[in-house]
Amino acid sequence: MTLRTRLLVGLGWLIGILLLVLAANLQDPHLLPVRGVALPLLLAVCAIGILIWLGSGRRWYCWVGCLPLLLAMLLAGWNHYRLLDDKTLVLERGNANLQALGGHFIVGVGAPRTVEPLIRQGLVAGLFITARNVQGQSAEALRQQIGQWQALRREAGLPPLIIAADQEGGIVSRLSPPLPRRPPLAALLNTNSTPEALTAAAFEYGATQGRELAELGVTLDFSPVVDLKPAQRSRLDFHSAITLRAISADPQVTTNVALAYVRGLEHSGVHATLKHFPGLGDVPQDTHHFSASLTTDIRRLQAFDWRPFRQIAQQTQALIMLGHVKVTELDARNPASFSSVVVQKIIREGWRHDGVLITDDLTMAAAYNQGLCHATVQALNAGVDLLLVSYDDEKIYPALACALRALEDGKLSTQRLEQSARRLARTFGPAK
Repeated sequence: MTLRTRLLVGLGWLIGILLLVLAANLQDPHLLPVRGVALPLLLAVCAIGILIWLGSGRRWYCWVGCLPLLLAMLLAGWNHYRLLDDKTLVLERGNANLQALGGHFIVGVGAPRTVEPLIRQGLVAGLFITARNVQGQSAEALRQQIGQWQALRREAGLPPLIIAADQEGGIVSRLSPPLPRRPPLAALLNTNSTPEALTAAAFEYGATQGRELAELGVTLDFSPVVDLKPAQRSRLDFHSAITLRAISADPQVTTNVALAYVRGLEHSGVHATLKHFPGLGDVPQDTHHFSASLTTDIRRLQAFDWRPFRQIAQQTQALIMLGHVKVTELDARNPASFSSVVVQKIIREGWRHDGVLITDDLTMAAAYNQGLCHATVQALNAGVDLLLVSYDDEKIYPALACALRALEDGKLSTQRLEQSARRLARTFGPAK
């Protein structure tokens, strides 16, 4: 074999291995923007590569060179088949267990048509509306779309959908436009000189924002951020941007402003969400892309970072959003979003809090990389009430299928599910 031939063979094998790695990760949420073309393109490239290898002779390295390409085709096809199988199971099984489990999920809307079967069959508790759903739409068009979804529920004799949005103000204003863009809550600190004025301004901010959301049909806002403001933004923080979204580094200021804001939202008929427990202020990693851990002493967390969560939750009906951050002193394996130790020991038993808990998006890397099935089952068994599957909404099918299989195999706690159903009924109304 000449040097040139060796180089070409080495390059061919390297390309084959890279394609095999791509095939193994084709369902990763990071590849969502290209997934529609990635699968047929990968299959075509592999097929062409195999033909080139076989056409170059019958030497042993030609046959070996085909292996990673063939494996890539098989793996990509198998993963796609599994997704279709899960989708078929969810949409065609149609049993009471599946509908009961669906009452614990809020799903993002990739396209209105694709989510309609989930709505009609009661396979989700609610929908998450974000920027991709409102681009180029008027407020009236969005109101009508939400009304049509709710009409589908009424026709099916099902309870109303929870309609969730991510409308904090500032850089996270996913419904602006069509809604007016407002400054972050932290901006109120610059324009109000007394605690009384600040509280009044925060209440009015929440009440006004709540009216705007309620007029659209939104019933749940993923706001406010009560993570304590870090001194500076980490280099590994690409999307969380807590320095720009947090209210203050002072837990009492954060509590006062956020509490008044939550009461304003509730006054207008919109539920609030305290995020992101256990707090992202001391977390350098961005959980959209990386695993993250919080190594701060528990006593300090209780006294500072967790004070706004605990105090506001005790005085309102606000949900608590659990972030994908490991509290290493309590659970070194599972993030708070699906850690039974964190949920039960800290929130349920320690704080004696029996309000609704919701995960951050389970298609974020810090959760998804631990296994969507593992995260789903662990979260429900931990006593989390709502599981959010938003960015890569197609993952609702494997998540629901996994939950159903776990329930049928006796791996899901029916006691936890019943407790959770009672909390959801108390907050959002009883299921029919």
